[in-house]
Amino acid sequence: MNVAEALGAALSRLGVEHFFGLVGSGNLEVTNALRTNGARFYPARHECVAVGMADGYARTSGRVGVATVHQGPGLTNAMTAVTEAAKARTPLLLVAADTSAAAVLSNFRVDQAGLAGAVGAGSARVHTPASAINDLVRAWREARDGRHTVVLNLPLDVQGAEFPAPVAVPEPLTFVPPSPAPGPVHAVADLIEKSERPVILGGRGAVLSGAGASLEELGERIGAPLVTSANGNGLFSASPWCAGISGGFASPAAAELMGRADLLLSFGASLNMWTTRHGTLVGPATRVVQVDLESAAIGVHRRVDEAIVGDASLVVGALNEELGRRSYSAPGRRGPELSHRLAAGRWTEQAYEDASSNDLIDPRTLSIALDRMLPRERVVAVDSGHFMGWPAMYLSVPDARGFVFTQSYQAVGLGLGSAMGAAIANPGRVTVACLGDGGALMTAGDLETMVRLGLDMVVVIYNDSAYGAEVHHFGPSGHPLDTVRFPDTDFAALAEGLGARGLTVRRAADLEALASWLEERDKPLVVDAKVAPFVVAEWLEEAFRAH
Repeated sequence: MNVAEALGAALSRLGVEHFFGLVGSGNLEVTNALRTNGARFYPARHECVAVGMADGYARTSGRVGVATVHQGPGLTNAMTAVTEAAKARTPLLLVAADTSAAAVLSNFRVDQAGLAGAVGAGSARVHTPASAINDLVRAWREARDGRHTVVLNLPLDVQGAEFPAPVAVPEPLTFVPPSPAPGPVHAVADLIEKSERPVILGGRGAVLSGAGASLEELGERIGAPLVTSANGNGLFSASPWCAGISGGFASPAAAELMGRADLLLSFGASLNMWTTRHGTLVGPATRVVQVDLESAAIGVHRRVDEAIVGDASLVVGALNEELGRRSYSAPGRRGPELSHRLAAGRWTEQAYEDASSNDLIDPRTLSIALDRMLPRERVVAVDSGHFMGWPAMYLSVPDARGFVFTQSYQAVGLGLGSAMGAAIANPGRVTVACLGDGGALMTAGDLETMVRLGLDMVVVIYNDSAYGAEVHHFGPSGHPLDTVRFPDTDFAALAEGLGARGLTVRRAADLEALASWLEERDKPLVVDAKVAPFVVAEWLEEAFRAH
């Protein structure tokens, strides 16, 4: 057995059941070894998509995402997705081949550790045959327990060396976050007792810690409405007291409740400019509490009045216990008035002037129709671009596993990969990949991957034949736009050519074919929605003004 084969066996014993990648000569042996030991491999057509699949899989499964790539160009092709995963704090292990130590003139030689570090990912290395398993386990623990993306480099000379002993994998110790300090918990409980209009905000950190049910219990105890960051969307989907997403996508109900809150309790959310709508959603007199596992995240984006460093689930548990000890309860704040305000303030209840014509469909009309037609048990994955607010605002999800939002790097072209990974992690749900035409064309080759893998997916392309954000940003200033507008693409024909079903939608009535597809779901469906290009997203206009 060589080191590559031993590492494949060890990864299987660490619990890897699904992994993603694109095989070259440098990672062929470790890929085959992991497959031989029982894991299923999902090969993509581009490395960026492969890592995006691992990212989407990790976000919606609660497991470490694993991907593998060839050395040199295999890794550089993947770097945009690695950057997104690193910024999103996705627990992901990228097993990358690397050139041998003596191959200083290899065409493939680049500073792979430096590449990882430059984008915020961790870097690890298999140093020797004798240390290989321990090197792997350390990288695995960093990814799993640190909620971190780690690039594990496998030099070819070490891979090919004889493994010196039977494969024995030490059990990675389970990371147990420390209990929060009692002083800050008491201080936050004091603020809650003094507040009259508290609001609870749950972010991605609350999702990762499994804090949803405890936060709902806290909300019931203190009579607070619930909101989420975009990356926490779905955390409170089962609660009638959830106002939806905070920030640029905030519904009128969410914006009103946050604006009038005297106390904002944030759990696992960074409170960045997007979540706070450039600061406008948090009033100057609002007391802000931030809970985060990372001390470096506290107060980075805005002033906070109290902070607790700790795991969101443990902190909210301690708060519930402390408030119970004080016999504090104010559920009466939740009543018919708040219930009516929440119901009337949802996006689906807001009137708008439908800009649809015989040839073009209003993206809001499209999104509302999709929400009504698609099964409730779904995963919605959203790429970046001008369109991205509409699926986030109008397409409901059943829980936090049902939403993938690859916006930590704001890179176009990551939506399809993350959607495919999420589909593999959630085989009982239909996965809806929401893309712009720009992102769809960047990753069009991997529509073949979706078909080949037989994934239960709908790809909805909001096709305005342009990079819409640039059109709406620079157009009003009189800049020429011929560099960001393009001829129309027939995505339905492209999909058919790759083995999927294709559907062109210009009017709401054209979606009747979606209902037929839902009855069969025999192969993936690509919806080429010709959206009205002159409908400007309000959240984008707001962002332009803020900048």
